[in-house]
Amino acid sequence: QAQLMESGGGSVEAGGSLNLSCVATRYIFMQCQMDWYRQAPGGERELVSSRSRDTTITYGDGVKGRFSVSEDVSKLTMYLHMNSLKIEDMGVYYCSACGSYWGQGTQVIVSS
Repeated sequence: QAQLMESGGGSVEAGGSLNLSCVATRYIFMQCQMDWYRQAPGGERELVSSRSRDTTITYGDGVKGRFSVSEDVSKLTMYLHMNSLKIEDMGVYYCSACGSYWGQGTQVIVSS
């Protein structure tokens, strides 16, 4: 069974918004640092955000001020809220935990 599952990807026009979700098992959600990564077409994997065990959140330089992370403990879900989307935000977004668990990814397409 999958320990992480992303959802919410899709197509959006530049300047628009999109929300992603990552559902984890209880063990992972409570014990692990949880990160969002993304990989643009033909590009390298890039850290988007990181949530520590004490819920401190940091963001990658390319998304600061536009993206934010929230969580719903009862649903064991971490969210990524993406605003003012740019074409360079396009790619596959992955949820990762403890440096070893990965979801299958959810694709974000940004059109001009």
